[in-house]
Amino acid sequence: MFTIGAWSIKQPTILAPMAGVTDEPFRRLCRELGAGMTVSEMVTSDERLWSSRKSQQRLSAITNPSSSNTSANDVRSIQLTGNDPQMMAAAAKANADMGADIIDINMGCPAKKVCKKAAGSALLRDEALVSDILHAVVTAVGIPVTLKIRTGWSPEERNGVAIARIAEDSGIQALAVHGRTRACAFKGNAEYDTIAEIVNSINIPVFANGDISSPEKAKFVLEQTGAAAVMIGRAAQGNPWIFREINYYLETGRILDKPSSDEVNHTLSQHLHELHTFYGDMMGVRIARKHVGWYLKHHSQHAGNKVLASNYEQCRQSFNRIDNPQEQLDAINHFFTQSVLPTTKELTENLTGEIAA
Repeated sequence: MFTIGAWSIKQPTILAPMAGVTDEPFRRLCRELGAGMTVSEMVTSDERLWSSRKSQQRLSAITNPSSSNTSANDVRSIQLTGNDPQMMAAAAKANADMGADIIDINMGCPAKKVCKKAAGSALLRDEALVSDILHAVVTAVGIPVTLKIRTGWSPEERNGVAIARIAEDSGIQALAVHGRTRACAFKGNAEYDTIAEIVNSINIPVFANGDISSPEKAKFVLEQTGAAAVMIGRAAQGNPWIFREINYYLETGRILDKPSSDEVNHTLSQHLHELHTFYGDMMGVRIARKHVGWYLKHHSQHAGNKVLASNYEQCRQSFNRIDNPQEQLDAINHFFTQSVLPTTKELTENLTGEIAA
């Protein structure tokens, strides 16, 4: 357990903010399955853009009463991106006034469209500006402020330790570190030695992020780095159970059984229903497709489901042709309740027939 301001985080597993992935339905699901904390998709600090559909949905964790806190792991952490200290401070204050519990600042995103605006990980090249932004935001709000960074701009400009010290001096109360530079994007191996160096240089909680895809790897990274928690990103796509699996392994030293096909069916159906409700039928159906693709791929490889193992691509393509919420739910039930392995042709014909019925 560790603390961020007045908040006690009981599990050392955090869902990483990922634009276009970690929306409110997915964050809620990950919390239910053991994530000690989740962080919103990044929101622009330019309040003039908050009326857009995308920004409204990303701010829904604090503007929608149904998303209010119900337990300790429902801390509402809102991630902001931008490069102007006063604009970042104003946006942080506005979010705090709306009910945010924690403000998280994005200085880790490697996306070109973000870095071209001198935001995200591009800020790591300007330590003076980093200090100005952090001081401005911390001063503007009465709630904890956290920061997410990479180890530097490039292997030749690896300044994660310096940024971490600036963060602590500015009043940042926790630091997430993706173990790669911006130039490395998601290539190569995560630099756990660099994260360990950062942990040893400051006295605030550090979250280790990068390449953590199993309970065993999570334990290794925590021991290797001395971090307070692991932050899970891509490994949670299609596999929100990874949080309870890691928690169980850290507590007992034993591997938890993978979810059964029945549980996957139930959880995925619940997830789809919440996507349809959150986004509306048209957008919900479209957004569901990428999540279902991740679920099917993961469980075709790890759940021992013969139908998915042999027909993953056909299942995915069949699902992507569906444009009705109920038909999507019917298709998922079909995928996970098949007891006899059909041919690809039979699978297509059976699915089409069930949906038509």
